[in-house]
Amino acid sequence: MISCEQGSFLTLLTAALAVRSAVEIGTFTGYSAICIARGLSPGGCLLCIDVAADWTSIALRHWRRAGVEGKIELRLGGGRAELEALPAEPSFDLAFIDADKPNYDLYYELVLPRLRTNGLLVFDNMLQNGRVVDPQDESARAIDSLNKKLCADPRIECVLLPVADGLMLCRKL
Repeated sequence: MISCEQGSFLTLLTAALAVRSAVEIGTFTGYSAICIARGLSPGGCLLCIDVAADWTSIALRHWRRAGVEGKIELRLGGGRAELEALPAEPSFDLAFIDADKPNYDLYYELVLPRLRTNGLLVFDNMLQNGRVVDPQDESARAIDSLNKKLCADPRIECVLLPVADGLMLCRKL
């Protein structure tokens, strides 16, 4: 789950960019979705993709209480399946990825073509509590590798913000 500071930042960022269409991969209990939904432009929509019905049932309750359930569509088919099922043309202004870390690179490659030019991709947990400095586990190795890839990818420009466990912001060129 993201921190309160990250949540406030996501709301502000979503509103400042006048986001009308967003996608989130990894929803958990729904806090980040609430933050993004609160920042959406009028008529905006957030597509949330997850695999865990037990956790997202908690999210559904929180979305109702926050008054944003009408702005959010939930799909439980998993990141790869749901992203591959989407049309390949750009349709999202913002993407937030906070799911299984070893698949971040896969989600990146599936989301990027569906992101509009100047659209923003935001990754959470890009510092892995400092483990990316000497990655010993699968999660830290995957994130370390992706951080290096993102910095060298000519399709985007990116910046790593040391907020909470690290947010990587990538603007599609």
